[in-house]
Amino acid sequence: MKNNDRMVHFLYATKTGRLLLSLIQKTRADHLIVRFLRSHWSRPVVDWYVKRYKIPLTTEERQKYRSFRDFFARKREITKIDITPVHLISPCDGWLRAYPIEKDSSFRIKGSHYRVSDLLGDDVLAKNYEGGTCLVIRLRVSDCHRYCYIDDGYQSCNHIIPGLLHSVQPIACETYPVFTLNRRSWCLLATENFGPVVQTEIGALVVGGIINRSENSRFLRGSEKGYFDLAGSTIVLLFEAGRIQLRPEIKEQLDNGREVRVELGSWIATQQTKE
Repeated sequence: MKNNDRMVHFLYATKTGRLLLSLIQKTRADHLIVRFLRSHWSRPVVDWYVKRYKIPLTTEERQKYRSFRDFFARKREITKIDITPVHLISPCDGWLRAYPIEKDSSFRIKGSHYRVSDLLGDDVLAKNYEGGTCLVIRLRVSDCHRYCYIDDGYQSCNHIIPGLLHSVQPIACETYPVFTLNRRSWCLLATENFGPVVQTEIGALVVGGIINRSENSRFLRGSEKGYFDLAGSTIVLLFEAGRIQLRPEIKEQLDNGREVRVELGSWIATQQTKE
């Protein structure tokens, strides 16, 4: 159970938990939870959260947050962004996995089968990624939940797809096709070095807000694209066939079935050269 929080395990691995989760989703109890977490009454949760997940914050740093929401959406100093043009950087802190996109524009994660068209709600766009690569970066609750642009380029408009808010922890992904059920936002990034990339932000358990700052505008590598509001979440990146090659040491770990820890701005793959 080391990769699954105890509460998430209860909600997804027990009959009582699944009934409770269904009740929360049907009654929209998440509205009350959001109101609480945005209020000053949630301030004591910050101290518990920092201790529970061993987040390196001093007492003085904790005290500047007026609510749990202020704490969760905190910024952090970005110490290094890889600026080599042909190096693909991670858009966030988290745990990386990679999946091949099949010729029918689908990919498999654990027990779930995903079609790119279901993820995006766009059949035409999905066909462009047949034979390509899907990168999935899962942010844990202890991670900073801000994310950046992976390259220089131009961003299209943001497409919001309403949905439920399941956990994105492994046990939930094994139980439900989470990425096509959850609330999500996607956009097309016309990048200078990796071609047209689809980036999708996926909200998570109960209160997964997604805040994107821009659309229909140019962007620079490493600049902030947005942040998740109040819950651990996931970013999915879709690349066309022949666009990227994972770093060998990362690919080796992924091939052995392990998630790879990555940090915002770190080098995770390289532009694939045309032969």
